[in-house]
Amino acid sequence: MEKTYACAITGHRPTRFKFKYNEGYSLCKKIKKAMRETFQKLHDEESIRRFYVGGALGVDMWAAEEILRLKEQTGYADIELIVALPFEGHDLKWDAVNRQRLQTIIHNAAKCVVVGQNGDASDYKKRNYYMVDHADFLLAVYDNDRKIRSGTGQTVNYALKQNLRIIFLHPDTAEIS
Repeated sequence: MEKTYACAITGHRPTRFKFKYNEGYSLCKKIKKAMRETFQKLHDEESIRRFYVGGALGVDMWAAEEILRLKEQTGYADIELIVALPFEGHDLKWDAVNRQRLQTIIHNAAKCVVVGQNGDASDYKKRNYYMVDHADFLLAVYDNDRKIRSGTGQTVNYALKQNLRIIFLHPDTAEIS
């Protein structure tokens, strides 16, 4: 039996993007398309069958929805989506539409894991490290040049220390490197 691999996904919240929450914006559509093409390539060329997302607004949610769409296509039914939540109720301050989107993602995922119990910032870090520790690759929608302190940056740095292969998707251009 061939070994299967996993990929964790990390990226910014919508407030970090030029287009904020406007998913109809052309750059947002380009980012989603680049993610979907990357997921297909990882599946087809690197035997990645399991994808981890962190259950946050923005990149996590977009990635989860793209993975679930891909899973519906012929040849991709073997994909597993794992949602790793920082703690129960991390979404309590979200609007109803995004809370429902997350519930739909969780309902359609292979598994949902709640990593922390504190309900504080340390649980987000635990969640990010959990995903990296279970993955062979990291897809980061992240600008490594800007050096902004963020959970995404922290996750990228941890993945580097763990020798994961990292695919960068630039948040301002949707270019892959």
